[in-house]
Amino acid sequence: MDEILERISTLLTTRFGVAEDEVAADSVLADLDLDSLALVEFGLVAEKEFGVRITEDEVSPNHTVSYLAELILAKAPVA
Repeated sequence: MDEILERISTLLTTRFGVAEDEVAADSVLADLDLDSLALVEFGLVAEKEFGVRITEDEVSPNHTVSYLAELILAKAPVA
């Protein structure tokens, strides 16, 4: 899961302008200034980056970065 967290952190800093020192596993998405619209965009980015589809119904600004990682892991295709 650490690799997924690292990749999410990189996406949040490079694509969404979140300061690197603000991103931690227990960071709440709303505290990172990710609103519902940004999370829809994150879902599109995640589909390209991780090969999983995340819908707007599955994630909210009240979730944490670690929740995103768990969601991605749960949906990831088994290799």
